[in-house]
Amino acid sequence: MKNFTEELGINGHLTIIKKFTDGQEEVVFDDHNIIVSGMGVGLTYLFTGSGSNTVLDYQVDRFQLGVSGKPDQTPSLELSSTYQLSGHLLEAEYGAGSNLFIALRDQITNNTTTELPAAMIPASKVTKIGDSSVRYTLVVDEDACNSLTRNTNDMNLNEVGLLMKNPSGNTADRPILVAYRTFSNIRKTNDFSLIFRWTLNF
Repeated sequence: MKNFTEELGINGHLTIIKKFTDGQEEVVFDDHNIIVSGMGVGLTYLFTGSGSNTVLDYQVDRFQLGVSGKPDQTPSLELSSTYQLSGHLLEAEYGAGSNLFIALRDQITNNTTTELPAAMIPASKVTKIGDSSVRYTLVVDEDACNSLTRNTNDMNLNEVGLLMKNPSGNTADRPILVAYRTFSNIRKTNDFSLIFRWTLNF
């Protein structure tokens, strides 16, 4: 599927911003992302008519955060074959008091399904830019992701992924990972929100 997405010219860019409670902003990451094979799987369902018969199921409508995506680790996680985050957050770790809406669904992972949580992307945070680019603004508010129930080595956010809603057309949504990126450790606190500005170019 890697060649399929490359032939279609699909790529993306991610900017991560810390926005403090006083309004100040700090860019902490600004680089390309990795389009993974799930994008090819989803588009194959679409183009061959073998998956969902509604275009809404091919929307990128949710994201995940994780704690095991260290950028310098070996082997690298930034491969087209990556099908899930290395250390995805648990449902409760997104924060009960945050504005995030978390959905727990069977996610397509490595030719099987695994029940995993993901944060929904509101339609108001999806913006078309030009004829072939879409920007997703993922807002992890001040109250989100501040109480990770891990050991002291896994208390930092350092990986993020975008997911397509339900390309197989299953009765209940079965999302699939389509884009992924690791980044340097960020210890989330209630002093700031994190804004992920993620642009995909089709």
